[in-house]
Amino acid sequence: MKPSRKFTPLRRQVRIPVWGDLGLRLGFALLLILMVIMIHWFHRDGLIDHHDGHVSFLDVVYFTMISITTTGFGDIAPISNSARFVEAVIVTPVRIAVLFIFVGAAYSFLIKRSWEKFRMARIQKNLTGHIVVLGFGVSGSEAVRELIERGADPTSIVVMDPGEDRLRLAEELGCNVIAADASRDESLEAVRIAEAASVLVSAGRDDSSILIVLTVRHLAPKVPISVVVRAADNEILARQAGADNVINPVRFTGLLLAGSAQGAHISDYLADLASVTGRVQLVERVVSPQEVGRPLSELVSGGKGLRIYRQGTAFGYWENEATILMDGDIVVEILPTEPNGNGNGKGNGNGKGNGGNGKRPKA
Repeated sequence: MKPSRKFTPLRRQVRIPVWGDLGLRLGFALLLILMVIMIHWFHRDGLIDHHDGHVSFLDVVYFTMISITTTGFGDIAPISNSARFVEAVIVTPVRIAVLFIFVGAAYSFLIKRSWEKFRMARIQKNLTGHIVVLGFGVSGSEAVRELIERGADPTSIVVMDPGEDRLRLAEELGCNVIAADASRDESLEAVRIAEAASVLVSAGRDDSSILIVLTVRHLAPKVPISVVVRAADNEILARQAGADNVINPVRFTGLLLAGSAQGAHISDYLADLASVTGRVQLVERVVSPQEVGRPLSELVSGGKGLRIYRQGTAFGYWENEATILMDGDIVVEILPTEPNGNGNGKGNGNGKGNGGNGKRPKA
């Protein structure tokens, strides 16, 4: 893969924003300083001002600041035992605490921030096996949340979107984010698109999504691509552009509506299948070595086998091809999500849905 012409930095939300951390530190330091000012004010009788012999409130503030900063001009000094005791027991620890606060602030604001940028740049240059989500609108955000529900590590998800408001929402989920145009080669190269496990495209407009699919397929010929299109006419164009899976939310909504007309619970069950939060879920995986030679009805996972894909061709559980599973077959099964179910409840757990082989068969 050729290096990107313009390296766009990846970022990830930190637990406390830099400015928030700096504000907390400065606020605590000011609180300590105000506490010392009040202590000096109540013990001002133990101080002496060599300039005019009178210790005013301004003198107390001045003395506090030079004491905490260890400047010590000597024009105001403690003379009583109680004032010296306060300086030794209270002011000195506060002086050390304030020093550590400012050193820590400098570390967080400069050193730590620079280190985080360096660390994220290193992560970005070594990305592999990650899931790239291009577009974080309604469909993209729901897809990311569902991936996390299915067990995907948020740090293995990279979200690309030009909108900062949307990226902040993705950061809150723990994902890596990057503000860029997904239709440009350098943007996709910056997230190592050729090394991704899968790519999900949801740009909000069919023409933009298809253009992005074309660009991704040009840069990553073997990476599985799923795209959302809303016009039925564009489904063929999306497949011709290189998409392995084309999802039409309008068509799926129509299927749910039609199902509800045929039975009160059909649409409910279809929605149940689509989400990991339901009682059952659809899982797509590669047939295991223990299952080779067995029929589709005898899966070791305990799931209900529905379909196999063999060399790109789909066969239902009622067809002769499903009576003997072969090495390399892709199995689509239904598994329960309850912990006490016979299935594992999480599918293959790798967030790929195809057994981790990096390829999706064409139905």
